[in-house]
Amino acid sequence: EAAGGEPLVAIDQEGGRVVRIGPPALALPPMRKVGDRGDAAFAERLAEAQARELAALGITMSFAPVADIHTRPENPIIGDRAFGETPEVVARFAGAWARGLARGQVLSCAKHFPGHGDTTVDSHLALPRVERDRAGLDAIELAPFRALAKEPAVHSMMTAHVVYPALDPAVPATLSHAVCTDLVRTALGFQGVLFSDDLEMKAIAIPPGEAAVRAIAAGCDAVLVCSRADMAAEVHAALIKEAEASATFRTRCEQAFERMSTMRRTLAPRAAADEAELAAILEGSRAIAAELSS
Repeated sequence: EAAGGEPLVAIDQEGGRVVRIGPPALALPPMRKVGDRGDAAFAERLAEAQARELAALGITMSFAPVADIHTRPENPIIGDRAFGETPEVVARFAGAWARGLARGQVLSCAKHFPGHGDTTVDSHLALPRVERDRAGLDAIELAPFRALAKEPAVHSMMTAHVVYPALDPAVPATLSHAVCTDLVRTALGFQGVLFSDDLEMKAIAIPPGEAAVRAIAAGCDAVLVCSRADMAAEVHAALIKEAEASATFRTRCEQAFERMSTMRRTLAPRAAADEAELAAILEGSRAIAAELSS
């Protein structure tokens, strides 16, 4: 919970193959199909319609938009989740998606920083690397995030469990101070919340409690443990233990909590009062669903 007890309920509901809620909720295609339409205003309206449904269901955050660029056809994890193949297209449509979510009163999260589009390994299964030099990263992977860092509707970002030797050769971005603090805060100037990706993924090869402490110390504000309650309890205990032992780490946790609380107060989503109101909101999505299929 954040902001004095206000719940933060987040979901992966990108569209395409990454959805958690099916019919009668609005069925979205992969974001690549949205980008290929070339109409950012339509993307914004589509995101707003989805957000109104999510808010009505009591969901306050969508882990979207994907701000990765589809630069490698053999990439097993991004592919058509990306809006396009160039930084310009991805920045334009990811920004529109974030604004649409905000208009529907749902918080957004641009992912996966600093860019997962050029990998050949699924970070759920192993640790990927992106070997592009720093100039290449600046021109390609980082370009959408640089633009989104200035977009008020982008309330948070999510790290990638990927090693970028040009940024930090030693550890994946999630555990890297050079990425999570020096790059996110100093170079990009982003002041929103920074989430880790799921610490259960096999790209993180250290115990989850240790990983959580290192991620927060590196600059993440919140860590995700998405399916195992026992692992979540282990992570929570490790964070408390480190905060009690280290004044520096406790200060970092307090800073993270303040960012989370500020973000949660940014919007005021309201769940549907009853089934009739929810049905009316779902019905309201039919027009744009028809437009989407046309």
